[in-house]
Amino acid sequence: MRWRPDPFVLGILLPLVLGLTLPLNAESQRVFSTIADVCVAAVFLVYGMRLHTHDVVEGLKNVKLQGLVLFATYVAFPIVGFAFGRALTPWLGSGFATGFLYLSLLPSTIQSSVTFVSIARGNVAAAVCSATISNILGMFLTPALVLMLLNVDGASTDSLLAVVQKLLLPFIIGQLVQPWVGSWWRAHSTLVKRVDNTSILLIVFSAVLEATAAGAWRGVTVWTILLLLALSALMLGIMLSLTWWVGKRAGLNRRDNIVLLMCGSKKSLASGLPMAKALFPSAVVGSIIVPVVIFHQLQIVVCAALAQRLALTNDDVN
Repeated sequence: MRWRPDPFVLGILLPLVLGLTLPLNAESQRVFSTIADVCVAAVFLVYGMRLHTHDVVEGLKNVKLQGLVLFATYVAFPIVGFAFGRALTPWLGSGFATGFLYLSLLPSTIQSSVTFVSIARGNVAAAVCSATISNILGMFLTPALVLMLLNVDGASTDSLLAVVQKLLLPFIIGQLVQPWVGSWWRAHSTLVKRVDNTSILLIVFSAVLEATAAGAWRGVTVWTILLLLALSALMLGIMLSLTWWVGKRAGLNRRDNIVLLMCGSKKSLASGLPMAKALFPSAVVGSIIVPVVIFHQLQIVVCAALAQRLALTNDDVN
């Protein structure tokens, strides 16, 4: 099966370009900021409504695998990300460097991780649990790690409260009504995807619009973007190699090792953009989200090819 670029990720280029070039007055910017805040809440409300609570409970039973995925996501990945980000701050600039460090603190993806595990003939049920647990913990861990490790003016405990209000509260509400509406949302996956994608596009547009007004893009060159892409490729390669090697050393079977490979090497665009808007001041959000977008597209390309290659190998190979 030939890989095709994700139309959604390619579509992010449009709000990026519009945010950079469209002149809007302060009142219009406030309107779009409010719309983006509503979209942030909508993303996590829908996520709460469609998620089976028992999926998390079942996933906790595979302690070794879940522990390794969480270690890769919230310990190994940040170590690698900070090592490269700090060393290359003079070349990236503080905004993009902070975005690169922020990327390393994000939870894993859900949809793409599970999809690629399925293609690679891995443990799909364990992948669902791993990605779900990573994202739920990420609502607490990512904001806490940002406040502890990143020195960003405007990021404070007030930002953590904003995350609780905009992300966690809608998610909890969604979980409370999930027994009544969850089946409907799970049966309408196309609608869910449209809500997610539309919300993220509006969030990107609002963030870039505010950053442009604040002059966050001054001095950015094509070479900066190319450096971000190269650095993202290097970090992804390190994490893919590390997770596969650690899984083998830990004695995971092949199907579980594929879960660690796919879930432990990815970062979530869907969670990263709303969190960035809630955590960081508008003047820096635009530059911070660029590395997240670049890494997300790169991981889709690489892991799609990798999953297809793994699917062709012998299931009994460990």
